[in-house]
Amino acid sequence: MREALQTFFMTNRVILYSIYGQVFFTMGVILAVQSLRHSRLRLAQALPWLALFGLLHGLHEWGDVFIPIQATYLPAFLIKLLHIAQVFLLALSFLCLFQFGVATLSPLPSPWRWAFWLPAGVFLVWLLGPFYIGLALIPEITDWHAAASAMARYSLGLPGGLLAAYGLRVHAHRHIAPLDLPDIFRTLRIAGLAMAGYGIAGGLLGPAVPFFPGNLLNEDVVFQAVGVPMPVWRSILGLILLIALLRSIEVFQVEIDRRLEEMERANILALERERIGRDLHDRVLQQIYAAGLLAEVLREQCTSSAPMSEVLDRILISLNRAIEDIRLYILTLQGISRPGHLRSLLEEIIRDPRFRSLIDIEARIEVPDLTLEPEQAAHLAAILTEAFSNVIRHARVRRALLEARMEDGRLRIGVRDEGVGMRPDHPVGMGLRTMQERARLLGGVLRIESQPGEGTTVWLELPVERKG
Repeated sequence: MREALQTFFMTNRVILYSIYGQVFFTMGVILAVQSLRHSRLRLAQALPWLALFGLLHGLHEWGDVFIPIQATYLPAFLIKLLHIAQVFLLALSFLCLFQFGVATLSPLPSPWRWAFWLPAGVFLVWLLGPFYIGLALIPEITDWHAAASAMARYSLGLPGGLLAAYGLRVHAHRHIAPLDLPDIFRTLRIAGLAMAGYGIAGGLLGPAVPFFPGNLLNEDVVFQAVGVPMPVWRSILGLILLIALLRSIEVFQVEIDRRLEEMERANILALERERIGRDLHDRVLQQIYAAGLLAEVLREQCTSSAPMSEVLDRILISLNRAIEDIRLYILTLQGISRPGHLRSLLEEIIRDPRFRSLIDIEARIEVPDLTLEPEQAAHLAAILTEAFSNVIRHARVRRALLEARMEDGRLRIGVRDEGVGMRPDHPVGMGLRTMQERARLLGGVLRIESQPGEGTTVWLELPVERKG
């Protein structure tokens, strides 16, 4: 049985290495696309390193397919260059894997900050030693290839794979477990186990070399013992890693959905507070005003020595205090207590971590730092918040533009994206209606410019009086 397996895999060696390279190259492409997502999770920030590892490692493995083919008609010095490039790609891919492991553990404690540069330092030592000096000392390119590859595996691949596995485990416990996502937590731990297995299979069990540990533990020993070559085991581990990571990075979408829900709840709460504030202003406060006017009429009809005059004075004082308290409560409900400044308000919204962690916001602010009344600042902030929330929810882009300029004595503020856009007959939702109502209260107008596939621009035009 073992001999039959060995014969089968030797016969299909080209197909085997093609599949091996395809697994890791595909992993690199998929993770590269996923790494474009914005997230505050450390895994998202470390993912580009793992994507680069997959791409480079896939290219390296394809070298075992294409270099023997090229050797049939290319001159020897070009084949030597191809071998050198292949070994360099292997070490570079392991450098990225090592760096991924460090990145999953970042930010590192102060005594360990130097470890961020450890992978690059090890890579430079390998580059100057086994790669450069070894190339000069070992005459046969095949012998040098095996020795330099083995040293890259021992010094970069093995520690990089094991550190990456540990980093995935730590990330699962620190960041995923608190989110109460048991399925993603389990798959991320599976990804860590697959990464640890690959660290051993790809970092320890390399080509046979005349030095320890490659003279005892190598690909040939495994192949002779079980009949299945190491590329098959590495491909299986890589496939498990890919599937587990794809399942795990669904946490990015969960994170975005939860943060959008938080923003929606905040908007609903703000609308409810505004409604209560309006009711207090338009109903309760007006009734107190009316009661105060009646009390003043009665006070004017009483002489200063009349017994009711003192009582009416106290009633007027109480009503005035009640009016001031209600006004203060209305301001508290609206979350405003003092005037704001236009540029400061726009810059604060641009820096808002709720948005910056999900999209890149470019700013073109060409307006003076106008002073805004508290109500103006509150309405303007709410309109821009809703506009950026709509970009995140519907536009399917990673970038947005905030423009602000003065035209013909009016302030024009626009939020633009280059997303999917919408049809002219698209129904107006509650969010847009609320934005339009706020614009009306500011004495301005809200315009929507959008076409399918051409993005959307929300323009707010309003007069702003210069306060200083």
